[in-house]
This record gives sequence, structure tokens and C-alpha cells, in this order.
Amino acid sequence: MAADSGPVQQDRQYDGQQDVSGRRVLAVASGGGHFKQLVRLAPRLPDVHSVTWVTHDTGLAEDLLAAAGRSADPLVHVPYAAPRDLSNLTRDALEVRRLLRREPHDLAVSTGAGIAATVLPMARRMGLRSVFIESATRVEGPSLSGRILQRLPGVELYSQHPDGQGFGRRWQVVGSVHDEFTPGPSAPRSTIARAVVTLGTIRPYGFRRLVDRLLRILPTEAEVLWQTGATDVADLPIDGRVAVPAPELEAAVAEADVVIAHAGTGTALTAFELGRCPVLVPRRVAHHEHIDDHQVGTAAALANRGLALHAEVQELSEELLLTAAARSVARRPHLPVLPL
Repeated sequence: MAADSGPVQQDRQYDGQQDVSGRRVLAVASGGGHFKQLVRLAPRLPDVHSVTWVTHDTGLAEDLLAAAGRSADPLVHVPYAAPRDLSNLTRDALEVRRLLRREPHDLAVSTGAGIAATVLPMARRMGLRSVFIESATRVEGPSLSGRILQRLPGVELYSQHPDGQGFGRRWQVVGSVHDEFTPGPSAPRSTIARAVVTLGTIRPYGFRRLVDRLLRILPTEAEVLWQTGATDVADLPIDGRVAVPAPELEAAVAEADVVIAHAGTGTALTAFELGRCPVLVPRRVAHHEHIDDHQVGTAAALANRGLALHAEVQELSEELLLTAAARSVARRPHLPVLPL
């Protein structure tokens, strides 16, 4: 059953005006958490008339836009590009250039990842105001895409973290996707009957260590939804699914006693939206689970906000899962417009 706090209400208000002067926005991000952040931030932009979304076809974009009430917006899929896949990232930029020649826009905005490094400079050369909002996963400094863009003139750079430590002088602070949430009430739990485990969709990086640990500590009778992404679980006694449609995943999170996930912003946002305090476990580059260790900072920052629990794989225990199951997350009713 769901925690006593129940799902957080979906309706909310933004301070300031929207959709008043007709800016045409090109919103570009890779699939998964980067795109989810963009979907959450774009409604906070002022003076927007229309938004065209550009992303990789991971099977999630349509669901995310539908949940945000944006199904009528144009959605363009470009070829998938793995992290640091310069060839396909260049192809993506060429696809976007053809789009912009057909359909003029005023503002290009991206939350990463690599697609931002090729698309935003190209959009700037075509006369668009170009804005890069670094992923909320980046706490201690910019990503590779951010470091590339800060060497290029013309693209505006923004961090989602108010302290700004580790970011250079070109960076300004903008609101965070996490500002929308605050710790909610607690209700002690004695058992875990339902759990959601989600490892993200980034290819080719798996997270087998987390799966193996959870199989040792989750109650054998617990009902578990496993979204395993690129992690190979064919030899394990679980029903691992590469990708779960967003409506099904959200329904499972709403009913789960606990959510355990890699420390990705998209996964964390889904848990927060549905009132859950997730256990976030960072992927580690030493185990070939990601391109760097930025998820460590993400998990710690969200734990400091009281929105999640942060644990390394070896620290996971049933007691920790019960602690997370007892907590909840609430949503703030008012948010400021992004000053962009």
C-alpha cells in the first residue's frame, strides 16, 4: 500500500505571467532525466508562446509530455547519441539545423547532456538566444558539456545550485527543479510489501552491483517492479524490464512502500512527484557504471534537502529501506518564474 501521506497533488501555480508575448522556444535534451528536467523547467519560462521539443527516442518523451499536459506540442526525435558520441551528436545538430531553417525560433534551451554541446552553439550562430541549464545532478561543477560550452562565446550558462561552488565566473544561478519539493510528514513502517527499483536508461552503463545487493536485503515476499535499463539481469530470478512506460512506473511508485534507484535526477523527480522519499545509490566510475562520479554529489545534495536517503551499495540494509518508507515528500504550491 502507499504511504499514509498519499500522492502529492499535481496542480500548482507559478508566480508571474506565462504565454504572453510569443517567444518560440526550442527545448533540447537527451532522453531520461535530462529531458524530464527540461519538461519541469520549461513551464517556468516567461513569455512563451510555443515550445518545440527535441530529444532522443528512448520511449519516455511522449509519456512525460502527456503527464505535463504538453501532448499537443511538437516533438522531434533525433538519432540516439551515447555519452561523448561526437559523430551522432553532430548528426543531431544537423537535424536541428534543418528544423530551424524550416521553422524559426527565438530561444534554444537545454538541460544537457552531450546534445547541448553541439546544438546550442549551432543555434546561437543561427541567431537564437541560447541557454544551457546545467543538470541538477551537477553539484560540484559543470559536466563535460558545460565545460565545453563555457569555452564558447554566446551561450548563456546557468547552474541549478545556489552555492555555485566549482562553477566558473560565466555561470549564473537559476531556480532548481528540486525547489518544487519539501520534506513531508513521516509514518513508521514495519514491513516492505511493494518496492520499485529503477536503474535508469543510459546506455551502455549497467548497475548490476545494486541489483545483487537488493536481492540479498529485500524481503523475499515483497512485490518488486524492476526497471533495469542497460543492466544485464538475464541470469537472475527477477522480471527485469529495460524500460517501463511512464504511466505504469508512476502507478507503481505511488503504491510502493519504498523506491530504490540510481542517483539520477529523472528518477528522483518521479519519486518526489508521487510523495516518495527514495533511496538513491550513486553509480561509480570505478565499477564502470557511469562516465564519472557526479551521482555521489547528487545523492548527497538531495539527502541534505531531506528529500532522499543517500547510500552506497554496501551500506544498503532492510532497516535503511524501512527508514525511507516511513518518510514522504510534499510539493510547494508556488514557484518563481525562471529569470530567462
